[in-house]
Amino acid sequence: MSRRRTADVIIVGASLSAAAVAKRLVDAGYETIALERFPLPRNKPCSGIISPRGHRFLIENFGPLPKEVLHDPTACRGVTFYFPGGVDLPMDFDGGTTPHLNRTYSDYWAIKRSGVTVHDNLRFHSAVDHGTHVDVIARNHDDGEQHYRARYVIGADGPNSQVVRGLYPGYRDAIAWFTVKQHLHEIIDCPLDPEYFHFWFHPGLGFYTWSHQRSGRQIVGVGYEAGTDLAERHARTLTYLEERHGVRLGPCDLRETSVNNFGLSLINRYVFGRGNILVTGQAAGFLNMIAEGMSAALHSGAIAGEAAIEAFRGNRPVQEIYRSMIASEVRRCSDQWNIMKILFGRPHEADFMGTLAKRSMREKMIVLKDTAKFLAPWGRFSWGRQMLWQAVRRVMTGDYDPRRWK
Repeated sequence: MSRRRTADVIIVGASLSAAAVAKRLVDAGYETIALERFPLPRNKPCSGIISPRGHRFLIENFGPLPKEVLHDPTACRGVTFYFPGGVDLPMDFDGGTTPHLNRTYSDYWAIKRSGVTVHDNLRFHSAVDHGTHVDVIARNHDDGEQHYRARYVIGADGPNSQVVRGLYPGYRDAIAWFTVKQHLHEIIDCPLDPEYFHFWFHPGLGFYTWSHQRSGRQIVGVGYEAGTDLAERHARTLTYLEERHGVRLGPCDLRETSVNNFGLSLINRYVFGRGNILVTGQAAGFLNMIAEGMSAALHSGAIAGEAAIEAFRGNRPVQEIYRSMIASEVRRCSDQWNIMKILFGRPHEADFMGTLAKRSMREKMIVLKDTAKFLAPWGRFSWGRQMLWQAVRRVMTGDYDPRRWK
């Protein structure tokens, strides 16, 4: 057996969420090790358009973003929603443009800036919580098993979290999974504004269909249920973009695919761990509107780190502290999907209702009808009643029900 290594906290993953966890812990003087399954820097499939809130977090915690962590164009001005009935709604982000991150290098930059010790090329295998400490086993191809012991373990390893799998073996089969694939194409002619992220509310294309420019190529992305033939939907989207918007693209020279646990933030089914093992970021279910998860990952990661610090200092149960503190991020994230907040509040960083209010009654009716058609296929997931009840409870109590969390 290999020599056991000890630390105050073990973080699983080397993502933006992990960097936020580590920044809090390292700054507070706690010995922290991050385990990452791939050699760093590693590829990270992602559009890279972070929200203004996430941008502020990066600057405040890690400093100005160097050019090498950005794609070209380096910034995004806002988002444009497209509806099949012919209404287009361009909306600028609050506070101006936001960065276009190259996740391969931005995550690595943030991890290095956090000061955490990273053990990469090492796959998390298991964690056993003994109450006073957690024993962790990780594996690589060269040295076999690596053994660790820490007071706390924090899973920040993305939607397909091995930490969550270990804590709840049947959980993966109990939720809906979605595949998201983005294709990068040579641009022949693209009238779409390169300063915007473009999103289509079109059920015939997919649940999540978007496009924007990146490093001289045009991303065309499609998301749908796992197991679906996305190649056919991608071809359909290319035809639609050419016929509707005059977008003509050349061959695809890069494909990136990810699997997502989309839906947990809609229905308040977050996973925050058990005992001395915490879960944060998208592993916990945080995903903002239009599937931007980076800002919620950063803030929830920071909260996980702060909860561990409070537990160390006060000798109190870390789960109790974490679940109390994380409620603020649950409110912010789930509010973005809450119909009551959308209609009567301002949960987003682009003013959808304000933009729609300036349109004619005919255009408003088109948006409402097209949105209803777009949401209709989601009915088979039985999320509607859960979302409505959570929205009502939020209005009545000011919070979402923590009893629904794992």
